[in-house]
Amino acid sequence: MIQPHINVAHGQVANRVIVCGEPNRANRIAALLDNPELIAENREYRLFNGRYNGREITVCSTGIGAPSLIIAIEELKQCGVSHIVRVGSAGAMQANIQLGDLIVAEAAVRDEGGSKAYIADTYPAFSSFSLLSRLHAFLTQQPTAVHFGLVRSHDSFYTDEEQNLCHYWNKKGVLGADMETSALLTVGRLRGLQVASVLNNVVLYQQDVQQGVTQYVNADQAMMAGETLAATAALDALSHCV
Repeated sequence: MIQPHINVAHGQVANRVIVCGEPNRANRIAALLDNPELIAENREYRLFNGRYNGREITVCSTGIGAPSLIIAIEELKQCGVSHIVRVGSAGAMQANIQLGDLIVAEAAVRDEGGSKAYIADTYPAFSSFSLLSRLHAFLTQQPTAVHFGLVRSHDSFYTDEEQNLCHYWNKKGVLGADMETSALLTVGRLRGLQVASVLNNVVLYQQDVQQGVTQYVNADQAMMAGETLAATAALDALSHCV
């Protein structure tokens, strides 16, 4: 049966998938695959198949935020997917994290509403050890700065309390913020999937969000290099882990 949103059926996708927010990022990640092929496109969901290190990999964009990501997770699960790594962007919540640095989520603060529709926020959002250990092994051999630890996922960066929220989570040691990781780690684990998230920092701590995102859209060299490294690390992890 063809899934209503991602527009593919069981057998049309690999069991190992990279998810990302922006459809054009899916294009760039797919370009790292051998023989990439566009297999579906509907709404915010754009899917490619290809191979990396001899293993079949699918890339799927999910749009912005937890609800659209969760739809993708649920429908990918119905298509037989077993492993998902998010390659996304984040805003730093610590002053030592530079543009283009990578943040690997060991776990996430669940400040988004999508996963709370499934289970109380006392349930932890944490990455799968097999994927996390492979990401660690690969990325610690690279020259780019990589930070492992906690991230916070939320539903808006335009609330009236953003400065207070950033200050609070900065003091708690959270490394960065995005809008999807905690939903992936929560719903993915509830559905029995192996999950992880590697994020490219595109906004400095206490930098204006609009300014930072605009720099990213304009393909600042450091941030684009960070995206490529994040995608390569995810592909390595998916192609090697059990």
